[in-house]
Amino acid sequence: MTSGKRLILNCCIVLGVFIAVAGCSPFVENNEIEEISPVTFWYMKEGKKGKISMSTVVPPVGLEKKRLFSTEVDMIKQVGKRFNLNYFNELKNGQLRMVMIEENLADKGILPIINTLLSDPKIGPRLYLIIVKGDFDKYILSELKQSENFDFYLYQTLRHFEKANQGEMSIVNLHQFKNQLYTHFSDPYVPVFRTDGNQFTYEGTGLFRNDKFVKVLTGIDDQTFQLINNNRYLKFLTIPNLSIVIGQARSTVTFDLNQNNTALSMKVSLNAGIEEYTGDKNLQDQSEFSALVHDVESELEKKTADIIKDMQNIRVDPLEVGGEALFPFTKPMSDKAWLKRWENMDVKVDYQLNLRPIVNTQ
Repeated sequence: MTSGKRLILNCCIVLGVFIAVAGCSPFVENNEIEEISPVTFWYMKEGKKGKISMSTVVPPVGLEKKRLFSTEVDMIKQVGKRFNLNYFNELKNGQLRMVMIEENLADKGILPIINTLLSDPKIGPRLYLIIVKGDFDKYILSELKQSENFDFYLYQTLRHFEKANQGEMSIVNLHQFKNQLYTHFSDPYVPVFRTDGNQFTYEGTGLFRNDKFVKVLTGIDDQTFQLINNNRYLKFLTIPNLSIVIGQARSTVTFDLNQNNTALSMKVSLNAGIEEYTGDKNLQDQSEFSALVHDVESELEKKTADIIKDMQNIRVDPLEVGGEALFPFTKPMSDKAWLKRWENMDVKVDYQLNLRPIVNTQ
């Protein structure tokens, strides 16, 4: 009898070992490399009758000729099954690196998309988020005729600008967007790209009210935003009105709210050097050089004040100014109460510029 119990016990132990090796369940997913195709990006846009149209390219690696896969779904989780029914390898999203969302879809809110991505344990939080103006599917088909690795090159471009941290474009990943979205008195922002079907170019920084895309900052407005909020560094800052390009610009920004949270004083200390100047001032003359510094300060103060006024008008706070209204041992305001104060707040902007002159190295 005892030997019989030992035999049963031994069988259970052996079975347990097999289950442990296979995973928590004896029924595991197929992850053989020869039978899967990792997905590197998704493009999402409005479909018909409230559906979402999703596209990707298969295979992302390998010798097989790449092709565009598109399908319409009610919910994102359906896309894997739809693709797998039309492709001989199983598509896996564990290598998902970029999610491009069409402008019209982003206008209506992307909270369901963000929450679905966050809840999928196979998807890492470091994937890049991009808003796209124009038909990205058309651009994909155009690029596949020229370079089948365009998706890899795009990922490398985003990765480069994220690492370089030069302030030339806003690079935002899922983790950062989630933090901005779920933090009190904060609104997310995302890079915006435009395509005409043949080119894919950076347009600016897209501002969100909660999860809805509401405005894009372009040109010098976008550059100013980099200085006051995102990287607080710019490799080059072009000011056409003053015929000047300043470089290696580093800023320090401080916010000071009054006691009633009705007025904001914003001070920006900026250190930069002159990279190019084509105006009519003699920079060797101290008084004319000082006048140029004053002109640049005034121009940046006006641009910054205009940007903040636009943010107040559309009731967004990507600068997280509301965080300055939080004090220990006091009851915090609601988001609604803060936005009411924010849209009516008096804002004063003051720039202090330390401008290095052009150095003659000859």
